[in-house]
Amino acid sequence: MASMTAGRIFTTLVLLTAVAMASACGRKAGLDTPYEAQVQARKDALKAGEPAPPEPEQPDTDKPFLLDPLL
Repeated sequence: MASMTAGRIFTTLVLLTAVAMASACGRKAGLDTPYEAQVQARKDALKAGEPAPPEPEQPDTDKPFLLDPLL
């Protein structure tokens, strides 16, 4: 009976650890648009003295997407 309790405690600890690790992934910020990501990558490369990617083009308009109302 004691080994069964120890097994349950171990399983519970493993599951709690996995949940804690998964919840810590990612960053707490808004999502970057592809344009913003390209601008930031260019700034980072210039700051680091590395070859910079080409200047990104500003997008014309923000076209609505079919699933936008769900977000």
